[in-house]
Amino acid sequence: MARGKGKKQNSGSAGQNRKNAEEFLLQNKNKPGTFETASGLQYEIIKDCQGPKPSIENKVKVHQRAMLLGGKMLDDTYKDATPLEFKLDETIEGYTEGLQLMSVGSRFKFYIPSELGWGKKGSGGRIGPYALTIFDVSLIEILND
Repeated sequence: MARGKGKKQNSGSAGQNRKNAEEFLLQNKNKPGTFETASGLQYEIIKDCQGPKPSIENKVKVHQRAMLLGGKMLDDTYKDATPLEFKLDETIEGYTEGLQLMSVGSRFKFYIPSELGWGKKGSGGRIGPYALTIFDVSLIEILND
């Protein structure tokens, strides 16, 4: 009996995450200054710079503030003052797509639906199934390997 209840709560959590994300994205895409790509990635341009943009083969250095829709903080390199370095092909699809829209020096906010993020599995205990993730990203540098 308790086991069935647990399963219901887990699937309810996934269902609630999906419902909340869908409702948010529907409203958010109509906000002035919010753009949406063909894949469903939504973004805002906080600071737009001209110059080179990274490609899928590049390694980048970024500052990011990553959180869930409800406001739970996942990572904040601005606060830690320690930028991240990674190859674009080593991160989630929505983040990779968003970074390729940015020029060095730009700062964007990405709203990444679960289909472009961690999907139905989530990520460990930190990101639930079908969770929308929000990234405030500054592209510091495109690194050459």
